[in-house]
Amino acid sequence: MNEIISFPGLGLEFSIDRVAFTLFGKPIYWYGVIIAVGFLLAVVYTMRRVKEFGLDSDRVIDVLLGSVVTGMIGARIYYVVFSWDMYKNNPIDVFKIWNGGIAIYGGVIGALLGGWLFCRLRRVKFLPMCDLCAAGLMLAQGIGRWGNFVNGEAFGSATNLPWRMVSTYEGGAGMTKMQSYLASLPEETLSALGENVGVHPTFFYESTWCILGFFFLMWLTSRRRFDGELILAYAAWYGAERAVVEGLRTDSLMLGNLRISQFVAVITCLTALVLLFMIRSRIRRSNDPEYRKLYVHTEEAEQIRQGTFYQKKAKAGKGEGLEEKAAEEQGDKAAGASEEAETEVKDPSKEAAGEVPGDGNAEEAGAEDASKTEQ
Repeated sequence: MNEIISFPGLGLEFSIDRVAFTLFGKPIYWYGVIIAVGFLLAVVYTMRRVKEFGLDSDRVIDVLLGSVVTGMIGARIYYVVFSWDMYKNNPIDVFKIWNGGIAIYGGVIGALLGGWLFCRLRRVKFLPMCDLCAAGLMLAQGIGRWGNFVNGEAFGSATNLPWRMVSTYEGGAGMTKMQSYLASLPEETLSALGENVGVHPTFFYESTWCILGFFFLMWLTSRRRFDGELILAYAAWYGAERAVVEGLRTDSLMLGNLRISQFVAVITCLTALVLLFMIRSRIRRSNDPEYRKLYVHTEEAEQIRQGTFYQKKAKAGKGEGLEEKAAEEQGDKAAGASEEAETEVKDPSKEAAGEVPGDGNAEEAGAEDASKTEQ
């Protein structure tokens, strides 16, 4: 059943089938396709900029794939924790992620934690890796928000602005999420808005802001002064937008009367701005080109670009292994020599009998000497 989403003030109307195509009899939804496209474009962009951050492509892709998994887990946990009333009676539904229910802030937190772990495992510098991924993450979010559009969800409060959004099901069968929301509003609210009432297209607000943020981070990449600057800029840019737009949302995750994502957005935005100002100020005051020097300008990063750094690490590891083996062999030889020396110590019983270890003919030789003397 198609949903007709329109923007009456702009004269735009779209008939949307949530199913993009079927594969082996299973429906593949536009939401998933759009998310996948956003992710792939983000990866392509990220991999094209790897050398500018002094990192190794193969190891970066390993960290990215691991971070995606932990990011999805984090996004689901964040959503479930703040929507527990939906799952407490049927906990098994927590694992039915295909029914929807993820949160971007949980995804970012999960991706950062997973990224830190995989960076350690793959010997990749964490802050340069964060900076490398910041613009790609912003691009993925900007594209991914259109998945909310095709699902007719994540919209804002009622408005009569020219770009308001409304929706109906084709043929008038049932009520869409937008219709249900508008029908739940008090009569006086609807009367105050007049006949031309719709909802804020908050998906579009966020998508536009994120795409602009992507170009801003592209511009800032060649002008960054320290490792970690781009991820802080991402936190400030996205936090500022989410702090405003989340206030318009009708489906916010709540903690009591607090919109949790709006609260997180305000805290991350302010914290990022303070850190950016403090670190930039210290760099200016230091007058030292080596102070917080970008990793990409280090000797190690140059070796990575030339493809020699990890080879040297591997050889060094093998060398250490050979040294340990040689030390063990030397120890075994020393132990063997010690055992041989112990066997050559005189036996006390033989010494008492006048025998000399190692010379069984000593007594006979003495007898012969005595015989010669008598002759």
